[in-house]
Amino acid sequence: MTNDISTVDPTLVGTTATHAERGRARVPWRFVGGRILFYAFTAWAAITINFFIPRMMRGDAVTAYMAQARGQLRPEAEKALRLMFGLDSSTTLWDQYVNYWGMLLRGDLGISISSGMAPVGDVIGSALPWTLGLVGTATVLSFVGGTVLGAVIGWRRGGRLDVLVPITTFLGTVPYFWLGLIFIAVFSTLLGWFPAGHTYELGVEPGWNAEFIGQVLSHAALPALTIVIASLGGWVLGMRNMMLTVLDEDYITVAQAKGLPDRRVLWRYAARNAVLPQIQSFALALGFIVGGTLVMEMVFSYPGIGLLLLNATNAKDYALMQGIFLVLVLAVLIANILADIAYAVLDPRVRETEA
Repeated sequence: MTNDISTVDPTLVGTTATHAERGRARVPWRFVGGRILFYAFTAWAAITINFFIPRMMRGDAVTAYMAQARGQLRPEAEKALRLMFGLDSSTTLWDQYVNYWGMLLRGDLGISISSGMAPVGDVIGSALPWTLGLVGTATVLSFVGGTVLGAVIGWRRGGRLDVLVPITTFLGTVPYFWLGLIFIAVFSTLLGWFPAGHTYELGVEPGWNAEFIGQVLSHAALPALTIVIASLGGWVLGMRNMMLTVLDEDYITVAQAKGLPDRRVLWRYAARNAVLPQIQSFALALGFIVGGTLVMEMVFSYPGIGLLLLNATNAKDYALMQGIFLVLVLAVLIANILADIAYAVLDPRVRETEA
């Protein structure tokens, strides 16, 4: 990382740092506008690809649905279904594409043929909160814990805490499903501390009551622990390596020479600059939260978006697949936009380059 006087405390550089602080306070509207235009084009391209890829698969949702019916439906029902979903021979691929955009602009994601003809929005809405609550919380905890731990390990390089780096890195190489099965065997089967799967026990009434909330938390403990343990090593290693680079910068030496407290130098100067590359990775992680962790959901029978996408793919349910992909794309794009803004606010050099 190159030296940048704007990263130093105002007590060290006087008016120059004050000017940089004013630069950080301004909202980089030109930078934000340019990124939004870029991501708008990316969204159009992703949605277009999202439309065509499912239709490149062999077969379609109506054929799969008729196969499951095993002759219980008449040919007239198949014809009616094809007309309903725009899959009849008289509807061209271009017409389907135009109709798809028209439905999106109206906020209509279509009908899920594999979910009892329920609206796609309702189907996704029933699974999305479980994924956001579980994977989102676990990802944030993993990022915060790994970043703080990596900063401390990097600051105390060569100390006893260095042993945590290979340990967390090794745990990060263990596959999700294997780690989840180990936790089920130990904490559920052997010790009986937590349930082995699902979201809550049968007979519990969902709602904002203590019993239901307790059931949700206990059932989410093992899946969340799996995600945190498996992803912690990457955040620790990345933050530690960036800290080792930042600690060699001149402004860290100047801050220490001025007699500033170690805690202030660590968090105000070193960690603040070292965390910048982590932000972009965290944005990608936040975006893919919506997709959930498919293998984890399969191991713990957790009703999230990942498992829903797998079922939609097996059923060739175009509407549901497209709806899930759309939510994934928008989540990733929004997360990256927010990361770009945060990056520009924390590091003025970014928006100065864009100016």
